[in-house]
Amino acid sequence: MSTQQTLPRTTNPATPSGTILLMAALLFLDSFHFVFARLLLPLISPRVSAMYVMGIATIIVGGYGLITRQLNWRVLQTNWLFFVLIGFFIGGSTNLTFIAVSYVDPGAAALIAQLSTPLSVALGVFWLKEHFTRGQLTGALLATLGACIIALQPGDLFRIGSLMIMTATTMYSLHTALVKRNGDLDFVNFFFFRLLFTTAWLFIFPAVMGRLEWPRANAWPMLLLVGVVDIVTSRWLYYIALRRLNLSVHAVVMTFAPVIAVVWSLLFLHVVPTGQQVIGGVVVVLGVLLVAMMRRKR
Repeated sequence: MSTQQTLPRTTNPATPSGTILLMAALLFLDSFHFVFARLLLPLISPRVSAMYVMGIATIIVGGYGLITRQLNWRVLQTNWLFFVLIGFFIGGSTNLTFIAVSYVDPGAAALIAQLSTPLSVALGVFWLKEHFTRGQLTGALLATLGACIIALQPGDLFRIGSLMIMTATTMYSLHTALVKRNGDLDFVNFFFFRLLFTTAWLFIFPAVMGRLEWPRANAWPMLLLVGVVDIVTSRWLYYIALRRLNLSVHAVVMTFAPVIAVVWSLLFLHVVPTGQQVIGGVVVVLGVLLVAMMRRKR
């Protein structure tokens, strides 16, 4: 794995109208992630749905790379360990989130997933050697408390779905840290090999457990929609935004994705958030905002 290629550090980046539109589009699309996972439940097993969604995205991006002649297999040869690792973390995270919505409603899942911001800060401090302020520590603890409030439901300590989301969030945060450290590659090649190795891991997981299955005909339209919107478009915007903006601006905007996800959950799935989920969600958002603002003041 190449250790010389690192993402450029951004300080006080400009936010022109194009970047604002980029973040608005990302925020809108990202809020559908858990809703899409829940909508797929009646159509196909969640243990394989993520594999097909990611596979569709891989074919689309790979086809684009071939048509434009941008694919370069030397990128894989030089950085194969990097792609194996992030593929494992993303694959494990995606697989867990698709299964978790069988137990947790999408709005609550999106709120619990906000634990990713304090985790990312911790990784930045202990692995990437970033400075950590007292305000960031307070925000991280506050966000963690909010996630626990959501997860700790009466009569059942940690629900299996909440634990799955927390584990998935940890894995995705590890992937983000790896990308920040080693992911400054040609974008099309980075995105394609990221998708390819994620799909490979998503195949291995159900194959080992003997859970592979072919989707029914009525599942394909939704799989295609999720692959295009939730993976190709949303993640494409995610990585572009991550390269353009410093982490504080990115985190502040992404904090509001779960709020929108709760609205989608209510509109499309008729799932009304509980008072405990609302309180926990508010605490999570406050904690994440505090972390983001403290990073912004550095």
